[in-house]
Parts: sequence; C-alpha cells; structure tokens
Amino acid sequence: MKEAEAGVRQRYGDVVIALGVAAALLVTAASGPRPALPQAVLGYGLLAAGGLALVARRRAPRAVLAVTGACAVGYQAVGFDVPVVAYLFAVYAAVRAGHRTVTAVASVLMLAALPVAALVSGPYGVAEAFARARGALEIAWLIAAGAAGEALRQAERRADEAERTREEAARRRADEERLRIARELHDSLTHQISVIKVQSEVAVHVARRRGEEVPAPLLAIQEAGREASRELRATLEALRDDDTTPPRGLADIPELLDRARALGLNATLTVEGREREADVPAAVDRTVYRIVQESLTNVARHAEATSAAVRIDCRPELLAVRVDDDGRATPAAAPVPGLGLLGMRERVTALGGRLTAGPRDGGGFSVRAELPVERTP
Repeated sequence: MKEAEAGVRQRYGDVVIALGVAAALLVTAASGPRPALPQAVLGYGLLAAGGLALVARRRAPRAVLAVTGACAVGYQAVGFDVPVVAYLFAVYAAVRAGHRTVTAVASVLMLAALPVAALVSGPYGVAEAFARARGALEIAWLIAAGAAGEALRQAERRADEAERTREEAARRRADEERLRIARELHDSLTHQISVIKVQSEVAVHVARRRGEEVPAPLLAIQEAGREASRELRATLEALRDDDTTPPRGLADIPELLDRARALGLNATLTVEGREREADVPAAVDRTVYRIVQESLTNVARHAEATSAAVRIDCRPELLAVRVDDDGRATPAAAPVPGLGLLGMRERVTALGGRLTAGPRDGGGFSVRAELPVERTP
C-alpha cells in the first residue's frame, strides 16, 4: 500500500514538473524577441511539447531525450532564443536510468545541431550562431545534469545493495533460529510422543489379545499419538527445509497433484492466465504452492474425499487460487480449523491478500485465496 501511494505521489510530481518547465519556457519565450506569427505558433507548440514530454521521463527516458532534443532544435530554428531546459531534465533522467552512452551521443548531436538551427533562424554569421547555441546549451549545464543523474543512480544502487545485504542477514538469522527450534522440538518432544504412541499401541494390542474390549479413551490416546507423531514429523521437515533447495512455486503444483493421485484422490488442476506466471512475485508464487500443498494434505488426511479440484486464475493485478473437495464437511458439521489453515491465513494476510475457508453448501470443503500482484509501473 505504501509503495502504491509513493508511486501515485511520484506521478503527480512528474506532472507538476512537466507543467512547470513548459510554463517557464513559454513565459521566457513570450518575454523576449518573437518571430513572425506562423513561426511563433510553431515555436510555442514545440516549447510546450518539449516541457510536457517530461511527464514520461521515468517510463521512457530515451524517447523523452529524443523528443525534448528535437523540440529544442525546432524552436531554436524558428527563432526562439530560449535555453533548452527540458532537454537538461531529460539528460538527468536518462543518465539516472543508466543510459549513459545514448545520452552522450544525443548530447554531441545537440551541440552540433544547435548552431545549425541558429543559422537557419536568421541572418547570423557562424560566430554569432555558435554564440547563440552556447547561450541555449552550455556544456557545463550538460555535465552538471549528467553528473546529477549518475550520482543519484549510484546512490540508489548502493541503497539497493544495502537492502539486499540486510535481507540476507535477516534470512540467515531466521534460518538459524528455525534450525534451533527444530532441534529443540526434536530433543524435547520426539521421544515423549514416541513413548506415548508405542505404549498406547501396546496397551491396545494386549487388550485385544486378551479378548477384552478396548476402552474408548485408550483408542483416542492411540489415534492422538499417531497424529501427533505425523504432525511433529511434518513440522520438523518444514523447519529443516533450507534454501539449498530451489523454492517451490506455481510450476511445481502439478507434482502435488501427482502425489495426491498416488494416494487415490482424483485431483484436477485448471490454470488460467498461464502466460503471466513469469510476472508473479516470488513470495506470491511460494504462497500459492503452500496453499495448494496444505489444502491437498488436509483433504487426504481428514476429508474422506474422493476428488479435489484446484483452480488458479492469474489476473492482471490479482492471483486467485481455489481448492474444492467432495469430502464429508457440511455447513452443519464444519471441521475445527487447525494449524495448517491458520498458517495459510497468516501467509496470505502478510502479502495483503485474503483467504476464506469453509464447507460448501453442496457438501465438501473449499479454500479460496486472493493475492495481489504488484506490477512495476
């Protein structure tokens, strides 16, 4: 949200600068000597066009450089002796965007074209034409504009590198903490849960060999021990999953469905907008994978379903994912949300999306998530 607001403010700032430059050029031209009416109209149009072109200097710096340069040469040729301010702004923007070679070539052409424009505009000698061109565009102005753009580009590059370094350090600390938690869980819980699981199974086995009825609480303890052992094993695997393996994403979802089918589940996948997958941010890509993974795991463990349908819709500004099953869940008998669903909700909320999960009217369970996909302006 903050990035979107910053982008809006930036666009408004670009419009204000473009309007201000265009107005300054027109006022400067109006306060000085003016050519005859037909040439004056053309000159005013070129002055305005050169200033207004600066609106697009961030999105298309090279095109703006060419437009402002052409407009400057044009209004100089029709007789307006006005400094090429808009072109200097374009030089700054182009160098800041990293187009140094293009800017240097364009500036050399400008320095050569302005004296020619001065000769065309009136009865000037060569010396006078060069003097007028120098008044319109000083080499020092060009150097200053280019240097300012390069300085800011380097500052932004260093800031990006510092941000990446901070992210890497934070990720390394998170990995270390994750492994520490995994070790603690393994050392403190694995043995105790294994003892509960083994002892309960032994007790059930002994009771059945004796022909006795197994008490319901003992069966509940046996099932709880098995489930706790599975959940703990899955948690430890997730905690120990490090960055040496490639991150899972949209491209790996068919593999999840293959695993589900191997367990006897009729799983289908529908993807729309696949051509936009390359534009999906990495965090969203991973989150969609985790949602499908957790949903199919829950279907296989708890839903008593025979089929599951996964649908992914890659829209221009939104990625939607939905997982439906035909299990035993109904609005009257909704399952109690577990840690898996809570984890999915936390992942989606952290990315500014929303997640809904619950029984369907016709039976079965549905998980739906919508994740915003931020585009680079």
